[in-house]
Amino acid sequence: MIRKLLLGGLALVALLVLAIAGKTLLTTSKQLQPAPQQAVAVDSAAAAGRLAAAVRLPTISSATDANASAEAFRGLHQLIETSFPKLHAKLRRELVGSFGLLYTWPGSDAKAKPIALLAHQDVVPIAPGTEKDWQQPPFAGVIDGGFIWGRGAWDNKGNLMSQLEAVELLVASGFEPRQTIYLFFGQDEEVSGHRGAEVLAKRFQAEGIHPEFMLDEGTVIAEGILKGLDRPAALVGMAEKGYVTIDLTATATPGHSSMPPPEHGKSAIAMLSKTLVDLDRKQFPVEVRGAAADMFAVLAPEMDWKNRIVLSNLWLTKSLVESQLAKSASTAAMLRTTTALTVVNAGERDNVLPGRANAQVNFRILPGDSSDVVLDHVKKAIDDAPIRAEKHAGHSEPSKLARMDAPGYQAIAKSLRELHADVVVAPSLMLGATDARYFDGVADNVYRFSPVRAGAADLARFHGTNERISVANYTEMIQFYYQLLRNAAGPRAGS
Repeated sequence: MIRKLLLGGLALVALLVLAIAGKTLLTTSKQLQPAPQQAVAVDSAAAAGRLAAAVRLPTISSATDANASAEAFRGLHQLIETSFPKLHAKLRRELVGSFGLLYTWPGSDAKAKPIALLAHQDVVPIAPGTEKDWQQPPFAGVIDGGFIWGRGAWDNKGNLMSQLEAVELLVASGFEPRQTIYLFFGQDEEVSGHRGAEVLAKRFQAEGIHPEFMLDEGTVIAEGILKGLDRPAALVGMAEKGYVTIDLTATATPGHSSMPPPEHGKSAIAMLSKTLVDLDRKQFPVEVRGAAADMFAVLAPEMDWKNRIVLSNLWLTKSLVESQLAKSASTAAMLRTTTALTVVNAGERDNVLPGRANAQVNFRILPGDSSDVVLDHVKKAIDDAPIRAEKHAGHSEPSKLARMDAPGYQAIAKSLRELHADVVVAPSLMLGATDARYFDGVADNVYRFSPVRAGAADLARFHGTNERISVANYTEMIQFYYQLLRNAAGPRAGS
């Protein structure tokens, strides 16, 4: 009997090993294999100089003042006009609001759906007191050590200027797009996009303009960040998380601190604190689904053998993968709706029990969840305590998931692989908010990707100190947008 059980157990183990090995071997590469293409020639020094000049203009946007940094915005517009004369002779230029820029390059096929590239002109301010920590002054636009330094070099004037450089080269080459191409550069992405991207999205909707795809800033070419992958990974954002802040207000009877409530935990501060601790402890679950599941499916066959086995067999290893990824803030954020306790206010004097205590909790919502799901989650933590929970103004729902089998993703992947055969292209999820979210119901597919090479140490530069982009990478960005527009808006096979 024992022998039979042992043999049965060994047979089951053997079958399991065969199933794992079979699934691993059958999980083959999903990378496109286009013929390598020669990248367009770029005068890197001149292009870097133009980006540096753009960085010198401190286009810091304001949520409350539409005319903030007006002189800098006008200076940027003038720089763009003088730097790209061929583009301005060919494309139509319009203002959206006071400072948003829309360029239209009419296509030869009026029936073909247009495509659009997005970037934004505005930048975030420098954190007070950190100016001395910059290797180069943040708005000096210095080129040094092979890098263009300064606020906006990466986010997002690098994308903006490289798109313009690419179109200037295309016009000079005699390229005529089959599809109409729109270039839109918003003026207030960093503070909401209400005056720029939201206005244009409503206009496109009203005029029946439905792009085949749109590409905005987003995830990057990750170098040395993904464990088990020894090649750069171009992570294309297929969606972005939603954003909602929940305002919490706890109420209690105010009084003198010499006579606190006899019942434990009944003061406004205590009740609010308990709810905040519960929310912090009871996070949304980590789940491999949606964009993350697609990313792992594409990356699995490109990984080293250990990670390939694990990611190719999520039917067996999913719980293990989720528990491991939950330990890192960056990977956990891809797999759950995140909870962040951000603001707490209560009391004015040390001898008075306040009658109210307020807090704000910020959630970045995973596609598949919603702001209503978040609000229900918060109310469960409150239970029956006298705490009011409501959504703060300005929340946004997660975007829909763009398609991998659509022309836009295929053109992005093809262009990257034509220029850089070593780069692995995979779908991903954009964790932050972009102007792209306003076009969710306008374009067939909206992608979020910046052709910026970034290692782990570079991520802190985003909205941080010592923002920069290498001249070599900036040249690659221009070449990528040039190749993308040729592939996306050039003649189709058989036409």
